[in-house]
Amino acid sequence: MSERIKTLHPDGKQGVNIAKSKYDAVAAAILASIQAAGVLPFGALAAAVAARLPAEFDGSIGWYTTTVKLDLEARGLIERVPGVNPQQLRLVGPAPRM
Repeated sequence: MSERIKTLHPDGKQGVNIAKSKYDAVAAAILASIQAAGVLPFGALAAAVAARLPAEFDGSIGWYTTTVKLDLEARGLIERVPGVNPQQLRLVGPAPRM
């Protein structure tokens, strides 16, 4: 059985358990995508992540992207740009190494 991680939610809602290998791959892709763009619209995030994941990634990239994005927000690694609609994302400080 693969190692799993319990995700966090920025609003304190219940997280989910996902495979740590998938979490690590998606988190690295999210952080790299936002770092490359500076500020990235949420609507463009899944496509940016998909471009950085291996073609054989098993699972819904959109679902994993949203789940891991919420976790990264809850951990204070990324944030929504305040007062901007639709939602845009940016790093909080320098990108951590994954």
